[in-house]
Amino acid sequence: MAARGWEAADVILVTGDAYVDHPSCGVAVIGRLLEAEGLRVAILPQPNWRDDLRDFKKLGAPRLFFGVTAGAMDSMVNHYTAAKRLRSDDAYTAGGKAGFRPDRAATVYSKILKSLYPSVPVILGGIEASLRRLTHYDYWDDKLHPSILVDSGADIISYGMGEEAIVDIARVFRNGDSLRELPQVAFMADADYVEKLTEPILLHPHEECVADGGKFGENFVRIETESNLPEPGRIIVEPFGAQFVVVNPPYPLMSTETLDRTAELPYTRQPHPRYAKKGDIPAWMMIRNSVNIHRGCFGGCSFCTISAHQGKFIVSRSVESVLGEVRRLTEMPYFRGNISDLGGPSANMWQMGGRDVALCGRCKRPSCLTPRICPNLDRNHAPLLDLYAAVGAIPGVKKSYIGSGIRYDLFQSRATPKFSPPDPPAGGADDSQSESKSFPAYLREVILHHTSGRLKVAPEHTEEHVLRAMRKPPWSTFEQLHRDFRRIVDDAGLKTQIVPYFISSHPGCTEGDMRALAQKTRQLHLRTEQVQDFTPTPMTLASVMFHTGRDPYTGRKMFVERNPERKKRQKSWFLK
Repeated sequence: MAARGWEAADVILVTGDAYVDHPSCGVAVIGRLLEAEGLRVAILPQPNWRDDLRDFKKLGAPRLFFGVTAGAMDSMVNHYTAAKRLRSDDAYTAGGKAGFRPDRAATVYSKILKSLYPSVPVILGGIEASLRRLTHYDYWDDKLHPSILVDSGADIISYGMGEEAIVDIARVFRNGDSLRELPQVAFMADADYVEKLTEPILLHPHEECVADGGKFGENFVRIETESNLPEPGRIIVEPFGAQFVVVNPPYPLMSTETLDRTAELPYTRQPHPRYAKKGDIPAWMMIRNSVNIHRGCFGGCSFCTISAHQGKFIVSRSVESVLGEVRRLTEMPYFRGNISDLGGPSANMWQMGGRDVALCGRCKRPSCLTPRICPNLDRNHAPLLDLYAAVGAIPGVKKSYIGSGIRYDLFQSRATPKFSPPDPPAGGADDSQSESKSFPAYLREVILHHTSGRLKVAPEHTEEHVLRAMRKPPWSTFEQLHRDFRRIVDDAGLKTQIVPYFISSHPGCTEGDMRALAQKTRQLHLRTEQVQDFTPTPMTLASVMFHTGRDPYTGRKMFVERNPERKKRQKSWFLK
């Protein structure tokens, strides 16, 4: 700040991660966007919260506001295993060292800032705050927590992906307008404010949810349904004591141009020089040679937070923007010719969506893929194949790998799986010939030219009732993929492996189900080395099921394994 002649910053961003100036680092994106607006932005990464708080005081108070994020991961998921044991490392810290951020980091940072600078607004963002904006189940305390606004003392939450919101928030502060009029924010309000709202969605109060899990489930269904609309919906209001949590509707679906601009800001694509002698940052090492081509996911898996945070509808970058980033990547000193991942939340949803957007507006399904493929969904992989070819033609690129998980259920027939409940037609045209032809062409291209010997996919389970609870396709879909994979690999004389990911102890899953999974995977000669014990995370269907023991959409009871020893036995079937 002294070198730049700044007496004060306009905005100070506080993060639980080490600072990496890369488009995959949320705080870097927000910082660069605010900088492009002409603001003076300072970054305070991983401040020490245990001492006299000198890190929080070094930069002084910002002229406009503090922006606070726990980092790219929820701090509790970052710190603890599914067995609630403390992890010994942190991929978002130099040297991979643990202990550089507190539990519930967003809350801790906010409370400290409010105690030191009570008159300066604190804006919460990032996944930890976003998915805790309303009453949520906290696995680590095993109880329902109120909105993070209650405990943190923060002024407002910018939920979801924050590029559009943060620019408007900065403009509001500069102009002296009200933050409460902005889209995609949540805040506390009194009864007088709520009474003036036009037909908000009124949720069950927090206290009633604590007393009755059924009401918590009903709240979740309303929240998820509203968040899956392609256009902004209604204001959501949740009572808490004499106050109310007010959640304004999100922005309309982001444009390709806006996403392109976000990716094309002048990032250095490297960690801050302060970490030069502190060891590599493992998360950066993993993504430094990657290029993100889209955001959002219409899979709707019940255990996943992607659609809750990024949205159900895909926003794709333009071909020109992707190729431009690849060219910039080839100029980096650490680039050796191989792109580690040309993907996103999934590998193969780029430029996909409803053929008729008007039909999407009338659809309330949380997933476009289960219980059956939506007839309105355009799944043509041909544009993606063209993109791969264009990237491969750039001088300096030897190979582009697909490191993101492939949604192989996009290849399946539109016929309803046998176990699926009836679902009304969503309308739209049937598969085009080019779409159907693109499936085998895409799979063959990826296997032969874009894998480093291992193809990652995520069937998650084998048993149909567990897959239904997960919102995943039937096991037969994976079996078909495996046959296609083996034929392609054998014909080419390759030793490529297929690496399936599975989850144990998901709601609905018993030890007997895990035994059946082990038997079925052995029959296919699969090595089930990739296993994750289910961890309930806020604002997911699976966490609601785990807490209540019911499916909130149907009200049906379901088995939930909560005993630590029996959970361990479920996971042990992967090793047998």
